[in-house]
Amino acid sequence: MKTYIGADLGTSSIKLSLVNDKGTILNEVSKDYPLYQQGLNSEQNPLDWWKQFNLALDELLEKQDKESLQAISFSGQMHGLVMLDKDDNVIRPCILWNDGRSEKETKYLNEEIGRDVLSELTGNIAYAGFTAPKLLWVKNNEPKNFKKIDKIMLPKDYLVYRLTGICASDYSDASGTLYLDVKNKVWSEKMLQILGISKEKLPKLVESNDVVGLVNEEFAKLHNIPKIKVVMGAGDNAASAVGMGVIRDGEINISLGTSGTIFIPTDEFLLPKENGLHSFANTTGKYHLMGCILTAASARKWWLENILDSKDYSGSDKESENANTDNLYFLPYLSGERSPHNDVNAKGAFIGLTHSTTRAAMSKAIIEGVAFALRDCLEIAKEGGRKFKKATICGGGSNSDVWVQIMSDILNLPIYKGSGSGSYGAALLAMSGAESRSLEDICDSVIEYGKVFNPNPESVKYYENKYRVFTKLYPALKNL
Repeated sequence: MKTYIGADLGTSSIKLSLVNDKGTILNEVSKDYPLYQQGLNSEQNPLDWWKQFNLALDELLEKQDKESLQAISFSGQMHGLVMLDKDDNVIRPCILWNDGRSEKETKYLNEEIGRDVLSELTGNIAYAGFTAPKLLWVKNNEPKNFKKIDKIMLPKDYLVYRLTGICASDYSDASGTLYLDVKNKVWSEKMLQILGISKEKLPKLVESNDVVGLVNEEFAKLHNIPKIKVVMGAGDNAASAVGMGVIRDGEINISLGTSGTIFIPTDEFLLPKENGLHSFANTTGKYHLMGCILTAASARKWWLENILDSKDYSGSDKESENANTDNLYFLPYLSGERSPHNDVNAKGAFIGLTHSTTRAAMSKAIIEGVAFALRDCLEIAKEGGRKFKKATICGGGSNSDVWVQIMSDILNLPIYKGSGSGSYGAALLAMSGAESRSLEDICDSVIEYGKVFNPNPESVKYYENKYRVFTKLYPALKNL
């Protein structure tokens, strides 16, 4: 038996999965680390990632056959700015994907450089969460740190660098920097000129299932493991899609994590209307469209834990399942919004409250609001001619059957639950790279789905009417 490790570097924790060559998960371990947030700022210390990764690895392999290990690969939170100096010291904490401080720089890129120019150079427009505006922010606000930069990398790339000494990144993750020419899969020379950085400071570009190198001898000795292969890995949503087996044109995966995403593999590079969706490279060597809302399961967590002082998620489901939400709406923009509004100043809101509004109705309105926001993204893909027959779903929010059924009704699609995750997808990438097997072959042989949720015709009609109202609410409130 051969085994493979997938490591998912998330916003709140790093999760490791040990998987055998039949795709069976043998063990999983997760370790938390701090998230430093103040106002629009959101940061983490890369040294915390490295420390917890090492602790998680020891725990993962404690009672396992280490000699069977073949490779390790990574899934990582996207867009984060990691900067190292010439001595490989971390210059400052990583500025994360959900950081909104670069509003001014984002506006400069979109309005002065121009959305059309950005779209031509990279296939995307600027969002505050992307890496390029963060680089400009450091250049404008921390010039001493900017001058120290010797290497620029994304979060998971930092772990790969620590393991191998090789500075590399894959196309799926690099797509979210706004300085990759996604269509042609090369760093954009013109974007680098705009940002004032040289290509020598950037990682070399590889495919997600390419072998970067072997773990260094010091690391192998520390953990008493062979010098296994390090396979590059992918951005978190691309890796999760692999873990769900969603890698072919026409398929769609929904992720209900801290943020929410709709992931749509495509054979060709596509530019959606007004760049309302991201156009990124995929793990398969092809491309994908992605809509990302910044608040998904985290909206429910905020409501239950911060407001209701409860952690009874299943109890909330039972209470709210049959609640009446007629004329009650929730806008889930607690962290601003990315797709499709691109508005760092957007705010969350309950609309339609009356004396008869119940706690259960408000709980249900929250999960409806997240589903409506994800439908906003899906509608853009449909406008571009994309057609879908079904979807899969993963992420912590998918543990709620009530939520998945509402999602099915609002999107009017059958939705299949799967057990795939970023760490599982990373393990399959490790297998693909180490064994030189295609992702299609691996996914077809190991992926299984669970319960299917079919749209209820009456609910579809009900939510169609509610969605039409929902689409009018953000424009009405935007200027307030």
